[in-house]
Amino acid sequence: MGTTVKAMPIDIGISEANRAAIAKDLSHLLADSYTLYLMTHNFHWNVTGPMFNTLHTMFMDQYTELWNSLDVIAERIRALGHFAPGTYREYAELSSIREPEKVPNALDMVAMLVKGHEAVAKTARKAFEAADEANDQPTADLLTQRLDVHEKAAWMLRSLLQ
Repeated sequence: MGTTVKAMPIDIGISEANRAAIAKDLSHLLADSYTLYLMTHNFHWNVTGPMFNTLHTMFMDQYTELWNSLDVIAERIRALGHFAPGTYREYAELSSIREPEKVPNALDMVAMLVKGHEAVAKTARKAFEAADEANDQPTADLLTQRLDVHEKAAWMLRSLLQ
């Protein structure tokens, strides 16, 4: 006869209600980040025109950074005791970023990515409320790092449009 092992309760100084609120906000951040990752990778594959090499390389750097961030965000959700969303359906429901209907031209790609990075920054900034209320420094640190990345990427992309 096997024994059943009960899950140990999480006792990290953050209430279940606060952990749930933070995980919900981080799920939105994960969905936005994944959607932006996919869009950036799509644009990397499909960009054309005189700025091809510059944009192709820039997009690769950005989608690689985004890809690496997904695990960090998902693992923080798990550390808080919740399951991370991981399906296209969930991401479509949770993301504030809308994907393009067709392949845009290069400058429209850049403009869409500016808006995407700004959207992720807004989602990260909103998540600070729950993290601050719960005195959750690891989440606040993660959010600060994500804000830095997305605000810098938006600035660099925006500079190409001037």
